[in-house]
Amino acid sequence: MTSTSTSETAPAGTEAMEASRLADHADALVVGLDTAGDLVDPDLADRARRDLDAVAARLERGGDRTVVALVGGTGSGKSSLFNAISGLRFADVGALRPTTEVAAACVWGEEADSLLDFLEVSPDRRIQRESLLDGDAERPLHGMVMLDLPDHDSIAEHHAELVDRLLPLVDLLVWVVDPQKYADEALHERYLRGLAGRRDAMLVLVNQADTLPEGAVERIMTDISALLAEDGLDGVRVLPTSAVDGTGIDEVRAILAEVVARPSVTVRTAQAEVDAVAKRLAGAVGPAEPEVDDVDAEVDALARAAGLDSVTASLRSAGKGASPSAVARPEPPAESTVAAVRDGWVAGVGQRLPPRWSAAVEAAVPDAQTIRAAVTEEVEAVPVPLAGSRRAVRFSVLGAVLACLAVVWVILGLTVLDVPILALVVPALVLVAAGGALVGAGVAARRTHAESAAQEYRAEVLRRVREVVGRTFVEPVVPVLERHRVLRTALSD
Repeated sequence: MTSTSTSETAPAGTEAMEASRLADHADALVVGLDTAGDLVDPDLADRARRDLDAVAARLERGGDRTVVALVGGTGSGKSSLFNAISGLRFADVGALRPTTEVAAACVWGEEADSLLDFLEVSPDRRIQRESLLDGDAERPLHGMVMLDLPDHDSIAEHHAELVDRLLPLVDLLVWVVDPQKYADEALHERYLRGLAGRRDAMLVLVNQADTLPEGAVERIMTDISALLAEDGLDGVRVLPTSAVDGTGIDEVRAILAEVVARPSVTVRTAQAEVDAVAKRLAGAVGPAEPEVDDVDAEVDALARAAGLDSVTASLRSAGKGASPSAVARPEPPAESTVAAVRDGWVAGVGQRLPPRWSAAVEAAVPDAQTIRAAVTEEVEAVPVPLAGSRRAVRFSVLGAVLACLAVVWVILGLTVLDVPILALVVPALVLVAAGGALVGAGVAARRTHAESAAQEYRAEVLRRVREVVGRTFVEPVVPVLERHRVLRTALSD
């Protein structure tokens, strides 16, 4: 899915349209997941639904607020930074084991109770920043809601769960890292590597810079930038900060003011989150739905296995001899042959689909025994034509009669009528020639009839076997592929 950015001068109407489009896309993805059901990994689907529901709920609350979250591990000092940036002593700062137990929020501008209720920030953990005394000084941050989130690495499981729930709703992620634990694999593996699509809405602060020896700050920042690049987050800004001596605080506030000044922060954040969901789900579908209507090879194979070639060959042979010969009968196809045809077709359909979809295709098609019974029933219902034809018989009989008349004429002429020899021979030869021609016509008619019968029998058997293949191969798989199409289309929008 292609990410769409709103320009710096996008009018409000355009932003509203973009928000509406994003909401529709999120709804389409939810519908796609519901349609796919258990054909998408349940954990993957549940996470996607939660994130999409959060995006939709956030969009419903409009784009007039910019949500910034300070995210960090235990001891990173983010609560002290929260206080330093806000200029208030509100967030908890622990002495022995610093830890943020619940989310806190500082609001610049009018109250944002609806948004904070949605973010599940307790009313007693909210503070209003601007006042009559410092409104002008804080004006650049007007409209910002800054969150101090619980420590993502806390031993309390609900802390990490809260962080996971709120991250998709945040417009700017400010990662506060400990100078000693910035390379923590848990941070990079659990969070940062999965946020490559949001690197334009991210800031990394190397906190407690006042505790580092001279020259160490630049080295650590270089190391962090390299690690971020490995996570797919190259270009993310990295700054040193300290709540003790104020290092970087003014620069952080300036960056926050830039973010607040951008239009449609909420829309761009929602777009990034929808993109991230789509990226995670991309592997749950194939590139396209396979074609299932071309089943000529399967029809031919099953018809041959039921004796079609033997019957048609015997019909043709019966028309070549001087007299009709026996015609072969159809027979039930070998179950092993039916199984090979079935499994080959199923494998061909499923080869470009993810495993869960391939398994669904396999489960939808009846077993070989069922298909064999259906093919046998249909083929045996086709009458096997007779080897001869009435027209061929009439020609043959008439030819034989003329030959007999020639013999009788000669005998009568020699014994009774005393006809001259020439008068006997000429009529006799004419009768014999006519009889031979009629016999030849009978042979030709028998061959023509045999060929026509063979073709008609083949066409009818193939038609019936094609119906069986349609009922047992194609029709059961079409609903599976339609479910796949709904989700794939939603992901590709």
